[in-house]
Amino acid sequence: MQQAQTGVVSNEEVARFDALAAEWWDPTGPMRPLHAMNPLRAGWIDARIAPASRILDVGCGAGLLSEALAKLGHDILGLDAAGAAIDAARAHAEGQGLALAYRVGLAEDLLAEGTRFPVITALEVIEHVPDPARFVALLAGLLEPGGTLFLSTLNRTKRSYLVAKLGAEYVLRLLPVGTHDHARFLTPAELGALCRTAGLRVADIAGMTPDPMRGGWKATRDTGVNYILQAIAG
Repeated sequence: MQQAQTGVVSNEEVARFDALAAEWWDPTGPMRPLHAMNPLRAGWIDARIAPASRILDVGCGAGLLSEALAKLGHDILGLDAAGAAIDAARAHAEGQGLALAYRVGLAEDLLAEGTRFPVITALEVIEHVPDPARFVALLAGLLEPGGTLFLSTLNRTKRSYLVAKLGAEYVLRLLPVGTHDHARFLTPAELGALCRTAGLRVADIAGMTPDPMRGGWKATRDTGVNYILQAIAG
């Protein structure tokens, strides 16, 4: 996951996710909630962008979303500060012939280089960064005019505390203990305000909820726990 001493990334968070690199692609391992929701995340994004879009996936980890979007025909650069996670991403993608590249580094590096992208994703990242406002502003600065940013995170509600913190980490052990800090969760209104301050217009938002009848996850109007947001520059 993308984080640091710069205010946008935390060394502690980088180390936490680097330690999970070897287990990232195990669908029954500590990243199994991301495996379960990944088809929904990738499909929701794909439906809102042009075919064969060039996409920067910030905080890509070992590449679950990056690889899924590449298989949908997009040209992906996955970026993460966690070197071991990037190594795992490269190893998993090797030989698949996808339009997919990975880079160890920070979004600030790309901004300093003057690189811009038509589409940027940063899913399940912002709840781990020390300065969410700066993070959103940084991503906005990496967008081309009219570009699209996708963010997903957890709402700061009593239900998300029970489900995503106590339930997922302590009761069901779906995630390693300490993965989330409920105080860092953002409400949709707060995240929308950060986007507007950064010069972005919120275009769409959906809740992401488990679908026990069909398996996997589905998009709903219920943003009480997990949600995904689309914002457009300019």
